[in-house]
Amino acid sequence: MPYYQDVSKQMPSSEIVYDERVSLLRISTGFFLVFLFITLFSFSFIGLAKELSQFQTIDDVLKNSISKEDFSLHSNSYMYDANGELISEIYSSENRIYLPYYQIPEAFLLAVLASEDRHFFSHKGFDLNGITRALFVNAAKDGIAQGGSTITQQLVKNVYLSNERTYHRKLTEVLYAYQLEKMFTKEKILELYLNTIYFQNGVYGIEAASQYYFSTSANELTVAQVAFLTAIPNNPTLYNPLIHPENTHKRKEWILEKMVEMDYLTEDQAKKAEVEKIQVLPASKIDIFPDYVTYIHYELEQLIGEKEGFHKKIAKATSADEKTLLLQQRRQRVDEVLASGVEIHTSLQPKKQQRLNETIPRHLPEGHIQAAAVMIDHKAKQIIAISGGKNYKKFDFHRSYQAFRQPGSAIKPLLVYAPYFAETNVPLWKTVNAGSFCKNGYCPQNYGGAVYGNVTIETALKHSYNTPAVRLLDEITVKTGFSYFEQFEFSKLVADDYRLPSSLGGLTNGVSPLEMTMAYTVFANDGMFQKARGIEKVVANDGSILYKWQEKPKQVWDENVNAKMRTLLNKVVTEGTGRKANFSSSYLGGKTGTTNGFHDLWFIGLNQNYTTGVWVGEDKPNSLASINSRAPHLLIWRDLMRD
Repeated sequence: MPYYQDVSKQMPSSEIVYDERVSLLRISTGFFLVFLFITLFSFSFIGLAKELSQFQTIDDVLKNSISKEDFSLHSNSYMYDANGELISEIYSSENRIYLPYYQIPEAFLLAVLASEDRHFFSHKGFDLNGITRALFVNAAKDGIAQGGSTITQQLVKNVYLSNERTYHRKLTEVLYAYQLEKMFTKEKILELYLNTIYFQNGVYGIEAASQYYFSTSANELTVAQVAFLTAIPNNPTLYNPLIHPENTHKRKEWILEKMVEMDYLTEDQAKKAEVEKIQVLPASKIDIFPDYVTYIHYELEQLIGEKEGFHKKIAKATSADEKTLLLQQRRQRVDEVLASGVEIHTSLQPKKQQRLNETIPRHLPEGHIQAAAVMIDHKAKQIIAISGGKNYKKFDFHRSYQAFRQPGSAIKPLLVYAPYFAETNVPLWKTVNAGSFCKNGYCPQNYGGAVYGNVTIETALKHSYNTPAVRLLDEITVKTGFSYFEQFEFSKLVADDYRLPSSLGGLTNGVSPLEMTMAYTVFANDGMFQKARGIEKVVANDGSILYKWQEKPKQVWDENVNAKMRTLLNKVVTEGTGRKANFSSSYLGGKTGTTNGFHDLWFIGLNQNYTTGVWVGEDKPNSLASINSRAPHLLIWRDLMRD
């Protein structure tokens, strides 16, 4: 069957003959009855208009009641991995894939016209013959059994009205339909109708129905499959093909007959369609890698907040109520974007994510102990895998970006050692006192209370001695150390953090595993820092790029300082506290972190390709002393970084 964009040109001569032979008495009676009901209804509508405004006509009331914005239909959005493979279909209650008119298959247009509204291209929104027929049937049955609705009226009902069967609702439907015909072309009305009709099982519109019931696009369906799907919206419960397939097939055959009557199909085509075997294979919603998908939803909100100015407004909010309102408006805008049918392209590498999901529970069989991990392609500045925790469920508490914990000694390279080299330009063999330290009542100790003499900076870092780190920060001043640390944009830093205990990770609110891992990418990029992202771009349904991160790297310290730090971090892995993370590689470097009472175990490190951070702990801080010697954080990191 050839494709026609203008279906109105296919109206067969049989229909014209049929119209010419309609009884004059039937037409006259129909006009009279319809005129009577519309007149009676108009009086009540005028009363309503007067209540609204003494100067409004019925036409004004209709114009005010109907808006083109009401027909901005929700459409599914999609999330893709780095390979372009679908990882998440995004919709709530309405599974809809919007098709513009030019993409709607001809077979669907013809099937709907033949079965629902054969006079569609000739009426003005309501069909007098159909209404007359319905009135006679309803009068005979002393009720409202038949509606006589056109496609335009059905569209009105779907968007504005309920399914109750009353004459008041029916006449409202007629008036709204008449107004709608003045607002939209016939083609646009058909487009809207075919995207709003309900196909049961949460499915709306012909494209979503095609993909749900047949796992293929609407333009790939046979005539039999089209007629089968077209049968459902008439009574979605009765014709639900998953429960009452025999009913669906009966109506499918009836639709094929109507298509033959309208000369849309030949008898032979209809017979072939009737005997064609139809196999319904309902598709499941695609939604995999919940750790990563959940994070991307969070990042999308941040991206929209940044691009549309919400963040600046929130930062300037003068009250809690104002901030709450702005956050609500940002959330509403995100929902609007997702309902518009966008494509979210991400940097997810499925194999890395799968390995991450499998590695953590293998090294942490204890049910009460949790972990989070982040993998970043530090050259591309892309988050390629992220864990929300063991056995993570979508939208649960996400430990990689929502858990803020004390970083312990993992903070030392960022706050102390790199800033110290940047400020003093001393060599790696420079010595520092690792003995006791006390200042203004603050007297930190090395692990186990050990006291050492002068040691090299290399020795101090690779063995994670505490007092040398405090001394070095004190020497360059806390303010200077934080002038570097601030450039990593840790979100929960407060004024009280600007003190010596921070050199050992004693922050007020802590840091997240994602923040720490991003910060460590500075060591892979010659002292340059740029936040890593999971979203590459957000594409609108017309193919245009709607949102994209556009960030520039900043130089935190120079290449000379960075080279010294890479040497020190390598020594941590090969000779120091991170030895269990070591394996054969062209480069490995990182830093461990352990908080007081063994509440948190950290390891953040990098190789030639990736920067990866691992945190281990309980959601409610508790001692991990029993597993500390096993070093699960180091083993998890090692297994994630091995190719």
